[in-house]
Amino acid sequence: MADTQQDDETTGATQDARAERRAAKLAQQISAFSKAHGGAEGQVAYIGQKGARIVLVGEDGGWGDLVAPTYAIAEEAVKKSGITVHEEFDGEFAAKVKTGPYEWTRMAGIQVGGPNNG
Repeated sequence: MADTQQDDETTGATQDARAERRAAKLAQQISAFSKAHGGAEGQVAYIGQKGARIVLVGEDGGWGDLVAPTYAIAEEAVKKSGITVHEEFDGEFAAKVKTGPYEWTRMAGIQVGGPNNG
């Protein structure tokens, strides 16, 4: 039994260290986005077994997202980056997103008569 406990503890410590490294890497990416866009705000959304999506919106209206393997890692990453985090993606926060021709043709172009992306 002692060997099993030790293996479990080692596995847990390894997983914790891996999660910490992943959160730190995501925090660096969030910080880089924030710097490139004059600041940023974000929202974390659970996406099932795939983990959590971190949606970022820059002060200039630019946006992007990152995927973390777990919701806890995503929360740790945004905490480390120091950005403002919103509970929901609505209202004033959503209004900050600026879209261009690419987004319109990619997301709604076919429905509104835009060019085919195929």
